[in-house]
Amino acid sequence: MYTSSKLKREFYKKWVKGLQICCSSKKKMDILERKKKIRLCADIALASAKNVTTSWSIALIYEAQKDDENKILVDNLIGPELRLKPQNTTRQMIACHKRVRSNKILKKSRHVGQRMRKKCPPKPNLATYIAKTLVKKRTRLLKTLVPGGESMDEYSLIKEALDYILSLRVQVDVMKSLVNATEVLNQSDSKIFE
Repeated sequence: MYTSSKLKREFYKKWVKGLQICCSSKKKMDILERKKKIRLCADIALASAKNVTTSWSIALIYEAQKDDENKILVDNLIGPELRLKPQNTTRQMIACHKRVRSNKILKKSRHVGQRMRKKCPPKPNLATYIAKTLVKKRTRLLKTLVPGGESMDEYSLIKEALDYILSLRVQVDVMKSLVNATEVLNQSDSKIFE
């Protein structure tokens, strides 16, 4: 388990390395391309800083590897010791997704008769019905927000979402400190030339 400061250092090193690789690979980029590359480098750096141990980091790496242009970047940021790990865990993730889908199909088929009988919920259980509906909607939304969340059960989803949020917080903190340092340097440079 990484401490916050160690994760920040690791993310920063890998992010800068990724940006250097992207800048050296293509000299002329428009603003939109540059924005996409910065985001891609940040995502891959964050996932690799976690040593590709979480489902969301595996999903980010897997999505980035789909594009042939990004494979060099992914290979350089992940490193040789973790290069085979995402492929093995991707198979596990797919198997887990199939298992979850199968369970969903079984649950749906079991409850078809019950749904026909319960078109309208009884009045005493209306609050429970509304609460369950809200939880289901929010769970579906959370599954779309967390990379790889579509294939997770509720417990894993919450655990991964918490880890992903903390990691995104680290990413934002590092980016803020980089912006602040750049602003300080620009201000000191402008004072020197005045």
